[in-house]
Amino acid sequence: MSKDNFSFNLLKENDVARIGKINTSRGEILTPTFMPVGTQGTIKSVFIEDVVSSGTQIILSNTYHLMIRPGMERIKRVGGLHQFMNCKLPILTDSGGFQIMSLSKLVKIDKKKGATFNSHLDGKKFTLSPEESIKIQKDLNSDIVMVLDECPKLSMNKNIISQSLKLTLNWAERSKIEFGNNPKKGLFGIIQGGIYKDLRLESLEGLKNIDFDGYALGGLAVGETQEQMFKVLDVIVSEMPRNKPRYLMGVGTPSDILGAVKRGIDMFDCVLPTRSGRTGLAYTWEGKINLRNSKYKKDDTPIEKNINLRSLNLYSKSYINHLFTSNEILASMILSLNNLIFYQQLMQKIRNAIKNNVFDDFYNKYINII
Repeated sequence: MSKDNFSFNLLKENDVARIGKINTSRGEILTPTFMPVGTQGTIKSVFIEDVVSSGTQIILSNTYHLMIRPGMERIKRVGGLHQFMNCKLPILTDSGGFQIMSLSKLVKIDKKKGATFNSHLDGKKFTLSPEESIKIQKDLNSDIVMVLDECPKLSMNKNIISQSLKLTLNWAERSKIEFGNNPKKGLFGIIQGGIYKDLRLESLEGLKNIDFDGYALGGLAVGETQEQMFKVLDVIVSEMPRNKPRYLMGVGTPSDILGAVKRGIDMFDCVLPTRSGRTGLAYTWEGKINLRNSKYKKDDTPIEKNINLRSLNLYSKSYINHLFTSNEILASMILSLNNLIFYQQLMQKIRNAIKNNVFDDFYNKYINII
């Protein structure tokens, strides 16, 4: 097997928590790993060089949004998304399935045709079939490609979730056929089934029969409680292939990540680090703080004294409070980078704790703080 081929090696387990290594043609990814979200080809408010320096190993971008704007011709013209956004890191692209839910008022679903969208920008009509989603992701030259799924909203109507699951399995099989033989890329299937344990297991079995390079859990972080999410993980993760990456989509808070790692999850993505940064929230090892709060007007200490990237430890809370009060862009830039660094430090500390067989101690120390 070529060293550039996609692969996953499980390196160590500490009870259920585990560390592994994903190999891609653009480099290795140590797991558990967190992927910052660059929906439109950028991690908001952060230079790509700083994303790399934060310890980030892989980023996520979005098929639907890039298809709508700037459009595939502009990205294909320069050789793919990596060249377009000057990114040397591996990139995972979401298939557009989440937008089927989030933009549901603009979407019509047809089993054969796929999802027909009216653009949220200008109303122009687009159709995204399982085959078209894979073609676009190939044109983006993504390192990890996601099958097109229907991500249903949180629902207590089991029949709706069951029908969505069957649609997702049909689209997954078609996605696999369209993906073809691409050893340098990974194709992940997406497990649906809402909060229903039997439907989750049905979905997983169907995907295992198709056979994917990795398996993602979709349809969580859509309004259910953390307890409900963890109950799903408690049932499904032990049945997921041990020798394939396990990805919990759209998650989440630091405590979500700690709880999911404890249950055997390898990969995460979320907009929280940068979205929170733009609203004044900073993640620290003592917990979240809101720099818009007036109590920081006379606080001359940095957010974290040990973060020296971009000299972040030279900016006082008082100064950042002033920037937010004044609606200055630099405020978002400082906190977004601070939060990305925090998340990547968290993942590094998690990996070290698993390596040293002390993950439970680390979990107990921080689960109620961060």
